[in-house]
Amino acid sequence: MRISFLHTIDSNRQVFEQAATELGLRPDDLQHLVRADLREAVERAGTFSADVKAQTCRTLLDLAANADAVILTCATLGPAVAEIGNAPVPVVRTDAALAAWAAESAGPNGKIAVLCAAEAALESNRKLFTQYASESAASTEIAVEIVHTPLVWTLFKSGNMNGCFAAISSAAADAYAAGATVVAFAHPWMAPAAYLASEASNGKRPLDSARAALNAALRRVGEAR
Repeated sequence: MRISFLHTIDSNRQVFEQAATELGLRPDDLQHLVRADLREAVERAGTFSADVKAQTCRTLLDLAANADAVILTCATLGPAVAEIGNAPVPVVRTDAALAAWAAESAGPNGKIAVLCAAEAALESNRKLFTQYASESAASTEIAVEIVHTPLVWTLFKSGNMNGCFAAISSAAADAYAAGATVVAFAHPWMAPAAYLASEASNGKRPLDSARAALNAALRRVGEAR
């Protein structure tokens, strides 16, 4: 199976390759394209303009021409997927796959805490996780909180990954202590902090979007066949 990825952060390649290997996929089956300029345009403008959204859609469709599935790994660009319409192959939003998994995992009276580092992705994550929580079987009982972690974003952009992952782990532990039944990492690059977070939270492991998106892509391709 061939899976193409549209990233806006280069380090996400390794995160998804690791998750894909764990699922039995070969590195040769993966194609990566990094377009940091698309995310940066949204951050500069403070909004997801029609022009950038159109560029994102064209890029996703180009990737779909030579793949069995396409995964968009950037939460900031995620809303573009809804604009594509009938794509030739499944196009999976990592943030949507994660939101669905979180809603399934929360259960009655559950509380989902979403750790989000990039300010530009706060509102799209709020809308998305609230939507999936409201559509779940326990819709009236699932609470959603978007936890902004600006320190994590600062450390990530400075390249201080040890400090970044430690800050993510601390934020996850705080969220569990505050009553979250599910903690979700809004950004794929947060995934390596899951082990640290589990150690700091008595074995509770946050959900990450790399595993969520790959499982969703495999499922949708299987259904299409």
